[in-house]
Amino acid sequence: MRLKYRKALSPRKRRHVRVRAKVNGTPVRPRLNVFRSSAHIYAQVVDDTKGHTLVSASDLEQDVKDAAGSGATKTARAAAVGKVIAERAKAAGITAVVFDRGGFLYHGRVKAVADSAREAGLEF
Repeated sequence: MRLKYRKALSPRKRRHVRVRAKVNGTPVRPRLNVFRSSAHIYAQVVDDTKGHTLVSASDLEQDVKDAAGSGATKTARAAAVGKVIAERAKAAGITAVVFDRGGFLYHGRVKAVADSAREAGLEF
């Protein structure tokens, strides 16, 4: 993406464009994308060559709510998303991914997703 008007984009969006220029998902090693809103967190494993989402998870799903427990913090729910996305990826035959933090800083909930996905068996 060519940035003609850099100032018009938010700092997160500028970081995201910079990260995506270097990170690309392939069929052998798809991209684990993380999106963090103020209230929720979402993760997808994407094959960029076909433009398909292979597996996804978010803290709005019942599986994740059950894994996190009732009254869990946002960070605990993010860790549950990482665990669930890793389990679904392994069930789909995906063992290695590249991590796309989506322009977000690598700490807090984004780091919780990455750490729990690694603990559940994804390699990146």
